[in-house]
Amino acid sequence: MYHISPEDVRIVLERLPFDTYARLKKVHFNERSRGGHIFAYTNCRWREIVLCSLPPRMSLRTALVKGQTSELFGALNGTQWPTLAIRQFLLYDVLLQEIGHLQIIDEQAKGKYHKFAREAKTQEFGMYWLARLWARPFDHPDSVHNPPTKGEIRALCS
Repeated sequence: MYHISPEDVRIVLERLPFDTYARLKKVHFNERSRGGHIFAYTNCRWREIVLCSLPPRMSLRTALVKGQTSELFGALNGTQWPTLAIRQFLLYDVLLQEIGHLQIIDEQAKGKYHKFAREAKTQEFGMYWLARLWARPFDHPDSVHNPPTKGEIRALCS
């Protein structure tokens, strides 16, 4: 199941400064998630990001890194994540991290792949932009583009 659409991706990209995604040529969708174990991958050579389909219901707690919680994306720890939380995670964690892979870290590197950001830097990039984007309210009818409110998280508890 594709939890996000090309339109969702376009909206996130439009919220970012152009220079953060200028190297990105295309975003693809495919079914190669290996049972929900792979969310996305980046082909730096072709400057493309591939977002994978995922099961309709799942918990993504194990995919979170230090400093992240399920509640950050509108889910409760230890439960199946609601669709909205999965969508927020894919757009504002996975997509931003994959864009981070296209950031040039070492212009002078000898190998093609050594000049691009690796996992630690891409996670920093994603968390930085998540904080920046969610710090400002975004007027959009789809609530996926704003952080979950305390009321929405409380509603999950009841």
